[in-house]
Amino acid sequence: MNKKQAQINEYRVLLIEDDPMVQEVNRQFVENVTGFRVEGIAGNGMEGLKLVRDLEPDLVFLDMFMPVQDGVETLRQIRAEALPVDVIVVTAAKDLPTVKNIMQKGVFDYVIKPFKFERIAAALEQYRAYRQALLEERHVTQAELDAILRSTTSDFVLDAAAVLPKGLQSSTMRQVIHLLQHQRSCLTAEEVADGVGLARVTARRYLDYLVQSGSVRLDIRYGSVGRPVNRYALVSAIEPHSRS
Repeated sequence: MNKKQAQINEYRVLLIEDDPMVQEVNRQFVENVTGFRVEGIAGNGMEGLKLVRDLEPDLVFLDMFMPVQDGVETLRQIRAEALPVDVIVVTAAKDLPTVKNIMQKGVFDYVIKPFKFERIAAALEQYRAYRQALLEERHVTQAELDAILRSTTSDFVLDAAAVLPKGLQSSTMRQVIHLLQHQRSCLTAEEVADGVGLARVTARRYLDYLVQSGSVRLDIRYGSVGRPVNRYALVSAIEPHSRS
C-alpha cells in the first residue's frame, strides 16, 4: 500500500488528554468511525508533544486543561515547530477569549465537552473529506475550495440532528450530505445508497427529508422511454456548469 492509499484508507490519531475516562471515551469514539485508528495516548501536553514528533500522526485530539503542560502551550509549540499534524481541540473550555485564542493558532475543529458520538463522527468525516480532497493533484476553483473548507456538517445538520424524524439517524444523515457535497453532478437514490451503504428505500427517506428541508434540490430527468429518473444535489454545492 503506498502512502497516498494509506492516507485515504486509514488516519492515525493521537489523543492528548489527562482524564483516563475521557481518554477511553475518545478512543472508542474515534475507532468507531471507519478509517480512523488511535496511534497513541498522552496524559499531558509535554508527553503529547513528544509523541507528535515520534509517531507523526495525521491528527491530534487535544485537551486544554492538563497538568505539566496545557493544551494552549502544546498547540503553540506544535505550530512553532511546524509539525505536519492537524489538530481537533476537545475541551471543556468554552469562554470566547479562549476559543478565539485557540482558533487563531490554527485548529481543524473545536469540540466542547461533554459531547456525543455524532459530533466526533461529524468532525472525523469532515476531516476525511478534507484530506481526500487535498490528495488530488490539480488546481481547484474557488467553489471547490469553499466546499473543502466549509464544514460538511452544515448549519442544517447541526440544528436538525436532534430533531430528525423517527427512524433517521444523524450520523447517517451526515454521510448522505458528505456524499452529495463532494459530487459535481446530481446523484440518483441508487447511487446515494451505494455510496453510503444503505438500502435504496432507506436512502430515499433521507433524500426526501433533505428535499423537504430545502437543503437538497430534486431534478426530475425525463428520457425518451420509461419512468423519469429522480436526481439529487445539495443546494449549496450546485454550480451553473452542473445544471445540465
